[in-house]
Amino acid sequence: MSGRAAERLRTVGPPVGAAVVALALLSGWTAIGGAGTARPVEAGPGWVLLPSAGGAPATAAFFTVRNPGDIPDELTGAEWEFGGRVTLKRHLHQGASGRWQPAASLPVPERGELVMSPEDADLMITNPPPLKVGQWVEFTLSFRNSPQLRVRAEVVPPGGRRGGG
Repeated sequence: MSGRAAERLRTVGPPVGAAVVALALLSGWTAIGGAGTARPVEAGPGWVLLPSAGGAPATAAFFTVRNPGDIPDELTGAEWEFGGRVTLKRHLHQGASGRWQPAASLPVPERGELVMSPEDADLMITNPPPLKVGQWVEFTLSFRNSPQLRVRAEVVPPGGRRGGG
């Protein structure tokens, strides 16, 4: 090795070696579930309000969706076992009152939750079939970053809902 090549190696060797070690450590950190990980969202059983007899031909479903990962996600759609239209909705507060508005998506923050409730967000179901209190129905939730999630919800009477989703 010439003197010039040895000098270059002494000059660039330490920074290149440090970069290789850093890359190896970061690759290992990512491989074992380190920072910046996208982990699928999770949800437990939810609930559906029993439509009121003679009331509006719609009802709502509620879930709590948890995001254990470091990347925010969004609920982008939903379907249920009976087909028909399921719309994401958000309640817009305007002073002491408010109104409902369809939403293109509902955020599920990183390491956080989307907690649907009658006061905030839900899945609006138009023209549901006859439902019975205690009946369980299946939903498929779609997300921007996570795979689809199949969940169940129990039909509950108005005023008989559980807290959260």
